Parts: sequence; C-alpha cells; structure tokens
Amino acid sequence: MTTVIVAGALANKPGSGGEAWVRMSWARGLARLGFDVWFVEALTSDRGDGIAGPDPRAMEFFDAVTRANALGDRSVLVVDGVVRGLDPEEWDALADDCALLVNISGHLEPDEWFHRIPHRAYVDLDPGYTQIWDSRGLLGDQVSAHTDHYTVGLNVGRPGCDLPTGDVRWRPTLQPVVLEDWGDRATKVGEAHAGPDAAEREVAGVRFTTVASWRGAFGPIEDGDRHYGVKAHEWRRFRALPALLPAHCFEAALAIHPADGDDRTLLESAGWHLEDPAERAGSLEAFRTYVECSDAEFSVAQGVYVETRSGWFSDRSARYLAAGRPVVVQDTGFRDSIPEGEGALAFETMTDAVAAVETIADDYARHSSAARQLAETYFDSDRVLGSMLEDLGVSP
Repeated sequence: MTTVIVAGALANKPGSGGEAWVRMSWARGLARLGFDVWFVEALTSDRGDGIAGPDPRAMEFFDAVTRANALGDRSVLVVDGVVRGLDPEEWDALADDCALLVNISGHLEPDEWFHRIPHRAYVDLDPGYTQIWDSRGLLGDQVSAHTDHYTVGLNVGRPGCDLPTGDVRWRPTLQPVVLEDWGDRATKVGEAHAGPDAAEREVAGVRFTTVASWRGAFGPIEDGDRHYGVKAHEWRRFRALPALLPAHCFEAALAIHPADGDDRTLLESAGWHLEDPAERAGSLEAFRTYVECSDAEFSVAQGVYVETRSGWFSDRSARYLAAGRPVVVQDTGFRDSIPEGEGALAFETMTDAVAAVETIADDYARHSSAARQLAETYFDSDRVLGSMLEDLGVSP
C-alpha cells in the first residue's frame, strides 16, 4: 500500500470545525482511494501569553479530530521541532516510505526530511495571497521546494486573472468532499432551525446562513499599484441585503473582533442574525449540524479573490452543496469552471444578490436537488483526488 502524507493546520486552528473538515477531507478522500494516509502538523509552543508549552486546547483538538477520522495511530504532531508519537527512526522511515506529500497551504516547511519525499504537492487555499507573497520573495523557498503546485484559484495562470505566477505552473483543483459525510438530516424549509433564539423567532421564507470571519485570515495586500482590501469591505457592500428581503432570514456564525463592535451593531440593525462561531462551528459535528440545519448559504468573498477573478470557490460552500443546500456566493470568476444558475448562484451587485435569493426561494426543491448534483459532479473526493493522482502518476 502506497504511503501518502497530508500536512496542514489542525492544532494551529483549535475550535475551527470548518478548517478541520478541509484537512480531513483530503486525508479521508485519499484513504478511500486505497492509500496508507498519515496526517502531520507542526506546532510551536510560543503562545504569546507567557505560559510555557503548547496550548492544551490545541493538542486536544488535534487528537479529537484525528481520532474521529481513523487517523489516531496515523497522526504526528511536531511540537517545536520535536516529533510527538514516533521515535526518530520511525520518523525517518515515514519520509522514506512516502510517495506523496500533500502540503496544504505549504504548512510543512522544507527541510532535509521534507526533501526525501519524491512528490511534494503544494495545495494553495488562498489564491492571490500566495502568488503575490511568493512573487515578492516573502515565502522564501516555501513554494519552489515543491515538485507540483495546485490551487483552488481555478483561473490562476489563465487569461483574465492577473495574479503573478512567475515560473510556477499552478494547476487548478477543486475542494474534495467525501460525500458520504454529508447526508440530509436537516429540518424542512420554514421549520424552526438551530440558534439560541430559534424557538422564539419565526423563520419565514428561506434561512440563509454561513460560517465566516469579518476580516478574513489576512490583512490588506498590494501588488504593484493594485490594493486589495479585507473581507470586511465586501461584507459592508452587502450589509443591507436582509432589509431588502424581509421575507427571508440571513444569519452568520461570524468571527468578529470586539474592536469592530460598530460594524457588528450595523449588521444587526440591518437585519443580520449573528451567531457565535465557537458554538455553531467549533467542532466537526457542530459545523456539519449548522450547515445541514440551514436552508441555503449566502456569503461574500475576500476582495483579492473577487477583484483578480481568481476562480476561488469556498470549501464551506462545497459542503453546503453536498448537504443539498443551495449557495448564493460572490462571483470570483468560478463560473468559468463550475456551472452557475441552479444550486449555485453567483452575484456581483446588490441587484444580483437580491435576484439570486429570490430565485432560490421561488423553487427551493429544484435548487436543493441541483446543489447535491453539483457536489457529486464537481466536488466528490474520488473525482477530485483521482484526477490529481493521475496527473502526478501516483497510485495506491
């Protein structure tokens, strides 16, 4: 059986169920195809709070997620360069036996151990940031040390997307979803839904939700004379949507800093219901329940994804589709690769967004069925990963 290592951030993102689904979907999808899959993560104990040692919550989250995905005895956490769970000989043997490293967001930094693996695939989840930082030399050899490069920016390197690529051949990939993980356990449209005040408020029409951050993971970024803002700018553009569509519910499990309290107040006054992401999406099961107990998704994207026409499509939205939940999402150019109009609707302006919501509401059953069909056709892990493995020439 061929050994594959998936590397990415779990312990570094404790309490983020959505991020955990991303990493585990790669690992479980490869295991489904017959590979011996290991999961590896590097963690620093520098917590910035004056307390020595790694955060226990991070360690617990790592262990809980890997155990839940049958990786308890196939997971390695490297803390401050010290391998946890394997002795040095076993750690060396793991690299020597490994045919492919899937390095999500370039999580593992290149070293002698890293370079023993013949196929080293960088998987870019942040198109725009990765290419601009790399072009400015800010990533060192983090990108170039890989033998192969994939990005969820489906248009990177194509005409119409002006992101710098240099000498790197970025190949497009969709986000893999293990479809059997996403059944239909949700309540029907118009019934009471998850939320602390669900019993007290009557949800009319369609309930649109999302799990998101107010500013995104990174700050503003510049490329030459181009300046790209943070996600908050896109949220502000579409803040008034609930007031224009009072028959429907708009909700977000939104990570927003107390310093942005004025924005939070403005969102709520515009009709947004804001939930605590730690409660609604703090674990694998909480995230899945929140998605499946929603009717549909409405979400904006990072400014750099939108303005560069990168073709980015959210891993979160892919899971809404797999659960049979239609999505109304900001256009990033993804409709050049993924059909749009049934199940997944893209918007650029407020007028577009209003029309897309009304389209979903007018024939919800059809769009729900189309959503699942899109997931089966485009995001099925067997298809996505099978294509990548064929491209790489790696087999079980």
